[in-house]
Amino acid sequence: MAEKVQDYRDLKVWQRAMELVPLTYHLVRSLPRHEQFSLADQIRRSAVSVPANIAEGQARKHTREFLQHLSIARGSLAELHTLMLVAERLQYLTHEELTTIEQAIIDVRMPLSGLINRLQESA
Repeated sequence: MAEKVQDYRDLKVWQRAMELVPLTYHLVRSLPRHEQFSLADQIRRSAVSVPANIAEGQARKHTREFLQHLSIARGSLAELHTLMLVAERLQYLTHEELTTIEQAIIDVRMPLSGLINRLQESA
């Protein structure tokens, strides 16, 4: 039998999203100085938004609100991926760096989509 989730920190998807944050911060350090307050800032905000919205939604204790915040988290994840693609196209990231972040994004997106689907079925 699966353990009951007591707190957002028990959610695997939140844990994976938290792992994505330092990876993202590490990658944006290599962006040019003139991008630190534009592209880099937007990347950091989208990365932090993912676990923050998962946590806020779970803490609200209402399925509909939780689903809304999970949807926002999924949107932030798509935004993060797009911004990383932009960074690679501008040659700020190598293809290998992009591949690494893309795998981390997939590692969050899969359980996030699964959680959304399960909650929608039970609602």
